[in-house]
Amino acid sequence: MSNALHVTAPQGQPSLAFVREVDAPVAAVFAAHRDPDLLARWLGPHGYEMVVTEYDFRSGGRWRYVHRNPAGDEFGFHGCFHTVRDDELAVQTFEFEVAPDHVSLDTVRFEPLEGGRTRLRGSSVFQSVEARDAMVASGMERGMREGYERLDVVLTAPGA
Repeated sequence: MSNALHVTAPQGQPSLAFVREVDAPVAAVFAAHRDPDLLARWLGPHGYEMVVTEYDFRSGGRWRYVHRNPAGDEFGFHGCFHTVRDDELAVQTFEFEVAPDHVSLDTVRFEPLEGGRTRLRGSSVFQSVEARDAMVASGMERGMREGYERLDVVLTAPGA
């Protein structure tokens, strides 16, 4: 796929931002974030299986899922949705269960582009620069890039 993921992590700030364009309309991209069955097909690195144990994609809802790598190791994540507005915005907390008490506030905006395309513009605010740096060092960007590559495939599948 030709749409690159751009991640910026300003030095000395506990935040990062990303931008990624998708060759599908906002409604389809938003649906792929809202529907837990679709989400499980694309979120995360290549080769990982995702099991969604809770997913209530609405303002005030909660979520939890587990990623399982090819070796069978499991990694749990959970949080709650602060604000969800259809085809526009999702704001949520994010906690990696291996590093409890380190919670980020994540925002993704769904921006319509000409030609029925979508720009995802997101940000994460961490509790410290060290927490942000640990997330970056964990391979987060690779996981995001591969996840969005999988999203491209999901959105071009028959019936998508």
